[in-house]
Amino acid sequence: MENGSSRQATMTELQEVQITEERPLLPGQTPEMAKTHSVETPYGSVTFTVYGTPKPKRPAILTYHDVGLNYKSCFQPLFQSGDMQEIIQNFVRVHVNAPGMEEGAPVYPVGYQYPSLDQLADTIPCILQYLNFSSIIGVGVGAGAYILSRYALNHQDTVEGLVLINIDPNAKGWMDWAAHKLTGLTSSIPEMILGHLFSQEELSGNSELIQKYRNIITHAPNIENIELYWNSYNNRRDLNFERGGDITLKCPVMLVVGDQAPHEDAVVECNSKLDPTQTSFLKMADSGGQPQLTQPGKLTEAFKYFLQGMGYMASSCMTRLSRSRTASLTSAASIDGSRSRTRTLSQSSESGTLPSGTPGHTMEVSC
Repeated sequence: MENGSSRQATMTELQEVQITEERPLLPGQTPEMAKTHSVETPYGSVTFTVYGTPKPKRPAILTYHDVGLNYKSCFQPLFQSGDMQEIIQNFVRVHVNAPGMEEGAPVYPVGYQYPSLDQLADTIPCILQYLNFSSIIGVGVGAGAYILSRYALNHQDTVEGLVLINIDPNAKGWMDWAAHKLTGLTSSIPEMILGHLFSQEELSGNSELIQKYRNIITHAPNIENIELYWNSYNNRRDLNFERGGDITLKCPVMLVVGDQAPHEDAVVECNSKLDPTQTSFLKMADSGGQPQLTQPGKLTEAFKYFLQGMGYMASSCMTRLSRSRTASLTSAASIDGSRSRTRTLSQSSESGTLPSGTPGHTMEVSC
């Protein structure tokens, strides 16, 4: 067991590798430099990659991926999309890999005690302290959404906003555990994780995307590590959100889920427990279980509206959703210090009429 001084010294150790992101460049775009770091925390080494440079008076965008993925396989299609370029020019980004999920990660020995999701949330301050970042906008998927939510509950002053995709804030009940155990008798770990990430319709359709991610997970050299992260996710505690109660997210939140996605019911329930004046609910049609992979352009447009509602990117030019949808919904303004923040999301409307709804209440948005 490390003593306090040695642990503090260990936490400040940092390995840094500078890389150039390999991807097709857009017209007029220059290669983006990324720095990959590995920092020791009380719960093991955590690897994260930083893109861009800090912007004055702006938070960092910090992402956390789901089980079976790493930051690249979870978020690259989203952050490399053409529509995202305006956002990434305005914010520094920190993409966190859960321990043992980074490319080339060594396999943990048998019996290794992998951190709980709550403990993974407690590693985020180590990252921010080293980088000297004071605030973030979190973007998480699945297990990553849970981790960022837990962090936000414990460090509310450092979180300006959250985009939570496929969040399940509830601990597994007895019926869930029984179903999980029975599934484990007939299904492999990769099959169970694929069922967590994608809908049964998607898996049955076996599209090119599904084939790609089935191959990634099935042949992952760190599958033992992935199973540990999977077990931590299935042993998560209830976040105990309560609308109007003391345990709630105080920052603006955008909940995102695909129509007919595996976690649709959980996200709907989460939406019912959060403050309606601070929460926007985006249900994306035809996006399956991973909207950041299947509909990056539409999700980016909604993200821009979300950032505008927080007082950032006021001059941003809306394209995809503003052309394809006929109306917009603006929620009530919220005051944070001297800045007034009005949240706006595109509202689907086939007939061109704006659905009724009281400003300041959460609205379901399909796109």
